[in-house]
Amino acid sequence: MKRTVNALLTAGVVLASVLLPTAATAAGPHTSSAAHHCGSLRPDTDFYAAGRVATVLLTVPNNPSCQTISVSHLKDPTVPSDRCQVFLVIFYPADGSEPTATEPVNACFHGPRSRPVVLATAVPDGTQYRVLYQIDYLIQHLTFKVWH
Repeated sequence: MKRTVNALLTAGVVLASVLLPTAATAAGPHTSSAAHHCGSLRPDTDFYAAGRVATVLLTVPNNPSCQTISVSHLKDPTVPSDRCQVFLVIFYPADGSEPTATEPVNACFHGPRSRPVVLATAVPDGTQYRVLYQIDYLIQHLTFKVWH
């Protein structure tokens, strides 16, 4: 049952990201600024759909050592003790074909020494993607870092 619900939610997010552009995406795609640098960033959010919040469109740097997408430094400012959330990545192929999604990953952080949690590996240079997180309550807004 849980797998079916996740599949339906993921399908809803993919469909919404393709069919329902927001004001931010209607003005043009927002992408990460680092074209060649591996590192972390705190991406802005772009839209909400099917119980998940998506970041702005990000791009994997053109650097062979930057082929892993991870998250870290998760915080829920409203509930500081909550350090876990479910994340996934939606990839947007350059050829315009249908976006694809990773399996959801439960990421937990228990202090500043927690290592980033890997969401995707072997991601080609220049790949465009969004990181999504599942919300626990309607107005939840998390802060986190994305590493690529």
